[in-house]
Amino acid sequence: MSFEAPALLLGLLLVPLAAIGYWLLQRRPSRYAIRYPNVEVLAAVATGRHTWKRHVPAALLLLAFTALAVAFARPTMMVDAPDERASVVLVVDISGSMRAQDVQPTRLAAAKQAMVSFLSHAPDTLRVGIVAFSNEPQVVVSPTLDRQELRQGIDFLEPAFGTALGDAIARSVELARTTTATATQNPGQASQPEVKDEQGRALASILLLSDGFQTRGLLSPGQGAERARAAGIPVFTIALGTEGGTIVDREQVIPVPPDRETLASIAEYTGGESFDAETAGALKDVYQGLGSRVGRRERPREVTSAFVAAGALLLAGAVGAAMLFAPRLP
Repeated sequence: MSFEAPALLLGLLLVPLAAIGYWLLQRRPSRYAIRYPNVEVLAAVATGRHTWKRHVPAALLLLAFTALAVAFARPTMMVDAPDERASVVLVVDISGSMRAQDVQPTRLAAAKQAMVSFLSHAPDTLRVGIVAFSNEPQVVVSPTLDRQELRQGIDFLEPAFGTALGDAIARSVELARTTTATATQNPGQASQPEVKDEQGRALASILLLSDGFQTRGLLSPGQGAERARAAGIPVFTIALGTEGGTIVDREQVIPVPPDRETLASIAEYTGGESFDAETAGALKDVYQGLGSRVGRRERPREVTSAFVAAGALLLAGAVGAAMLFAPRLP
């Protein structure tokens, strides 16, 4: 926590002085004597009282003064907030293995549902694009804020044939760099090869979902990952499916286990994270979690109003406690 006017924190020195003053007042001898004919009854009544309660109003009052003193210094905290410059590319495998039903109802159907869930959890200011890949990558929707266009693009996804994993990463890097540079550059300024925020973090990221091994493409997965790393764009990978997943092609049962090792290596090399999803529920959880994280950054936010509100509540509590616990003669 930081303060816009730290010098005003000197007001906090009044709090311990007030506490000391209250303690001294409690220890001073009484100036008046009260005659009471029955000392035993008086002793019974006195010992029956909860002596700590009479200090509650003073304690609440000191806490109120503390909160208000901090408020005068205009405190500021770092909070997660959406970054309107950020973008993410959802890269989804639509190879023939996505027809496997080990993830219900099928791998591709579960992926489409999870992508829609991602859109509902991502910040409204986050530009989202979609790249689908089988034999080659295709840009389904360029990064945009239009969630309806993105949902329509997801609806059109259908399983095809091969898996060009390396090419898909390279195409997504190109798309992410172009979009982020356009969103951040000033008029007349050339696009930068790498765009980061003030903390040196990439403003673009890639969410790659795949369920199998590379079978097509010009670039290897490692070459695609190298391009992402060179651009400073982290790739978050999701390995979809189980080891027992199969598809039927021309009456032949073909095993289609996910290539977890390659996907994990891509994520680690580019500074992202890797996830496994063997069920539709697990896949949805991963996308929801990523939707709540990407496209955000820490920003300073003044929280003076919160301390003022806390001080006001504590003052009200002090008044109420004084009315309830103020000492009274029986």
